[in-house]
Amino acid sequence: MFWRKKKDRVPWHRRRDYMTSAPHPARARYEPSVRPPDMLCFWRLLPTSLLALLMTFSQIPTWTAEAGNASKCDRSRFRVVVDVGHTVQAPGALSARNIPEYDFNLRLGQQIQQRLIADRFAGTVLLVTEGGARPSLFKRVATANELPADLFLSIHHDSVPDWLLEDWEFEGTPSHFSDSVSGYSLFVSRDNQDYDASLFFATLLGKQLKGRGLQYARQYTGAFMGKYQHELVDADLGIYRYDQLIVLKEAKMPSVLLEAGSIINRDEELQMNSPKRRDLITASVIKAVEAFCSPRLRREDHRAVR
Repeated sequence: MFWRKKKDRVPWHRRRDYMTSAPHPARARYEPSVRPPDMLCFWRLLPTSLLALLMTFSQIPTWTAEAGNASKCDRSRFRVVVDVGHTVQAPGALSARNIPEYDFNLRLGQQIQQRLIADRFAGTVLLVTEGGARPSLFKRVATANELPADLFLSIHHDSVPDWLLEDWEFEGTPSHFSDSVSGYSLFVSRDNQDYDASLFFATLLGKQLKGRGLQYARQYTGAFMGKYQHELVDADLGIYRYDQLIVLKEAKMPSVLLEAGSIINRDEELQMNSPKRRDLITASVIKAVEAFCSPRLRREDHRAVR
């Protein structure tokens, strides 16, 4: 008896109308409206599709690397000038215990420079100047401009005008104090050629100092300060304008002056003289410099602090 093998049988709904080469009318009920692509066309297009896919994936690592490099700080090429405020010949204010401000500035400036170098900012320069008060200002900023540098940070310690001082004696020596003022302060100049970047770094540093529990000095907004009164730019972080200060306005780079604390306040003077407070301020400076060094941050984010 002859019969067709089972594997050769064609279901009725898949049989074609050999007169028209059209599918059997009942076939539409069992097949999707969109037919799969022709296999010959699929194999022809496969190499092109794979090539396009490979090209797409090959570009992803390159883009990622470029984006990463664009936001990465190149510490070996980023130079910070740490300016020691005042000179041996013009040492600045006297503390409540008759220690020259210059001694505080030098000690803190040296520590900041050493920590920045240890943090791979190898080009950091400690700027120590000699001479009288006003001539040394021009000398310091001229030296910084010749380097050149990416950031100028001037280190100082605060006092008050003479009319706010009170008398006392320390270890038998007459001295003066003012315990009514305390805290750090930051100064920028609108006359600096890169004021926006100066303000940006001051903001970064102010956030670091505040985040470590320090308060800023608020006396500069008071009328009793006379000619030492300054406009408060940032009431949250203690950033003031000091437009005519030579080291801020003449520097050809972003420039900020840091008054690290009040040495005319008897309690705060002891704190400023302690390794713990110097470490705290130094750590704040390091973190602010690291953030400021990022090209992406400097290009995009500093506009937000205007």
